[in-house]
Amino acid sequence: MATSRLSSVRLFCDTPLALTDKFRYILSLFPQDLVFAFSYGSGAFQQYGNKSTEENVVDLIFVVEDAETFHRSNLERNWKHYSSMKYLGPHALASFQEKWGARVYFNTLVPYKHGLLKYGVVSSSAAIADLLDWEWMYISGRLHKPVMPLVLPDANHPIRSALKHNLQNAMHTALLLLPDTFQEETLYQTLAGLSYSGDFRMSFGEDRNKVKNIVRPQIERFRELYASFWPGLAAYAEFNSATGRCEQDTSPGARIFHLNLLPKKIQQTIVHEWNRSGRWQDVEDVFRAAAHDTECPELVKEAVQKTVKASSWTQSLKGIPTAGFVKAIRYGFAKINKMWRSLKTREDS
Repeated sequence: MATSRLSSVRLFCDTPLALTDKFRYILSLFPQDLVFAFSYGSGAFQQYGNKSTEENVVDLIFVVEDAETFHRSNLERNWKHYSSMKYLGPHALASFQEKWGARVYFNTLVPYKHGLLKYGVVSSSAAIADLLDWEWMYISGRLHKPVMPLVLPDANHPIRSALKHNLQNAMHTALLLLPDTFQEETLYQTLAGLSYSGDFRMSFGEDRNKVKNIVRPQIERFRELYASFWPGLAAYAEFNSATGRCEQDTSPGARIFHLNLLPKKIQQTIVHEWNRSGRWQDVEDVFRAAAHDTECPELVKEAVQKTVKASSWTQSLKGIPTAGFVKAIRYGFAKINKMWRSLKTREDS
């Protein structure tokens, strides 16, 4: 397999934190032994069409070393955050988290003094598997986009290198989906859209303009997030920051380079789909043939969609018992209302 440079990559986790009082207060509500924590979405950053972040639900992800230990401590602090599943105890909560869906346990529509929270708990081992291999493309997908770090991982924790590999995975995937020339914003929309590709909620229950609304106000953040990868791709792609124009080599040799650096789950799906005819070919043979095929971008797109589709369904079903039926219905209606507003805005424009 080919390798790509990561040594020069600089991430948000390499810079000091500057938290607002609001997020310092939010962190004070929870157990303090977090490996990594971040906020994402419209509660962290202003999105296109929103005047501010203040009225939006604050979305959080907490990466913990041991799920059962976290739930035991969090139940003592925040008993009311949990649905009736809390009566099963921390061991059952952790087991449900680790065996179903995308390995994330969500407590949703949690009231606090500034509004509402939704927070997901994931073990560091599951987070690393998703970041490196796109096993569920759930935590990894959220981290393809700018996030607000709240707790940074220790310097030697393996999640740091996994965070870098996740962005590298995204760049190789996006370049395989894009033509030989494209604009910077198109790249960022492709990167941001990876984790929504195949998600059934994008057809029913999500803002149809979600990807554009995320990217447009955050061009600078996307540029900063991915800038360090361009030098390692110099033999195959280049970005002109003055014009915002990107050019890349789309020859079979360049495609093979990118295919070899895709995350394991996507590679396995491509090979599986290629061999559905019954004539088995190994990874190298499949990638060599795919690289010469004009449908190569479609093969990669379908592999991403299949991965996202599976996890979006299972994680959404998992959310019903973890949120509780009433909260799940409220959350679902809020999403549908957001989708209708998006459709109306599109019709009026």
